[in-house]
Amino acid sequence: MKTDKLAGLSLFIVEDDDHFRETFIDAMSLSGVKVEGTRTGYEAIKALGKSLPGAIIIDLQLPDIHGFDLCRIIKKSERLKKVPVVFITASSQYNDPRDRAEMLLSGAAGFLAKPISMEDMRSEIGRILPAGSA
Repeated sequence: MKTDKLAGLSLFIVEDDDHFRETFIDAMSLSGVKVEGTRTGYEAIKALGKSLPGAIIIDLQLPDIHGFDLCRIIKKSERLKKVPVVFITASSQYNDPRDRAEMLLSGAAGFLAKPISMEDMRSEIGRILPAGSA
């Protein structure tokens, strides 16, 4: 098996679907990736005040704040503004090019639509990381 280029990376996931979040954490942990996660955007803001992950994964449809707004808050933080963000969503409503533009304007580096394979997720995370960080 080839060496995992994400091994040693720290990720943060904001996902209200407990099953998806826990499965993601378990799958990434098997590859040596440290993952923390929260269910809501406001829990994420609090937790991110104490950690500095290599990348952040945000579900667009959270119960308390829209993913676009959470990303904007993160990008206004001097400490977090350079951390790459990937949006994920199960909703097909974000397939419009204007929505993709809004994602980029909010500061996201990538987007994946659910259902997501772990391989696609790993590939997208690897793509958005600054050179030499993984």
